[in-house]
Amino acid sequence: MRKYWEMMKSQIKVDMAYPLWYWASSVATVVQMLIIFAFWNAVYENRTTISDMSLEAMVTYTMIAVLLNDFVAGVGTQLASQVRDGSVSIELMRPYNLLDKLVALDLGFKISAVTRQTIPLLVIAYLFLGVSLPVSWEAALLFVLSAILGIFIGTQLDLILGIAAFWLDYIWGLRMLRGAILLFFTGALVPITMFPEWLRILSAYLPFQSMVFIPVSIYTGQLTGMAALQAMIIQVLWLAGIYAGIRLLWSYAIRRVTIFGG
Repeated sequence: MRKYWEMMKSQIKVDMAYPLWYWASSVATVVQMLIIFAFWNAVYENRTTISDMSLEAMVTYTMIAVLLNDFVAGVGTQLASQVRDGSVSIELMRPYNLLDKLVALDLGFKISAVTRQTIPLLVIAYLFLGVSLPVSWEAALLFVLSAILGIFIGTQLDLILGIAAFWLDYIWGLRMLRGAILLFFTGALVPITMFPEWLRILSAYLPFQSMVFIPVSIYTGQLTGMAALQAMIIQVLWLAGIYAGIRLLWSYAIRRVTIFGG
């Protein structure tokens, strides 16, 4: 475990040494937030609520969802690149689990992003875009825990892209499909409560809403008390099931790797 902790810390140091990416990403996110703010203000121009959500609640939901959605992707593309260029064979001979290494590096990157990008953007959203604070301290704590679970779920699911590269020559199509599915079914685009009933029922049986919709719903007070705790239990179950499934799939995938040498 210690070696993965050190890998994560090394990634944080690397990210801190090269801030240009964060500035560019922050500018892009601010533009996205401004567009979302203007869009919902236009939608609410002649009405006070939509699906029982006020303008303030909708803006808060979408802004927090946008910021959280940046963290649900993982390192599947990086793993796929290593599979395609053959460097995965070298990684498999080293004294660590490759999946755990990639996840540790990804967590280091995300921790850096929270401190250098997300927190400043949240301050901007609170001061200038009308985003509300969590409904209570309890909601704030549960939101953080739920968001961490959602990020871990997204990180594990993303590994499927990399593992698929053992059987597929190109995963570009899968990447595009993943992006569309995550944007829609996580609730990052619009709250799942605005979906048609049949689509809400379908979403309830998929892991994607655990990545964004559940944490943000806890933040905004749509999920409180036992309902929030039950939703987080479902997140834990999804994470455990996905983790076990990914490791099983990985054990089959690495059997396709042939390493020559002695």
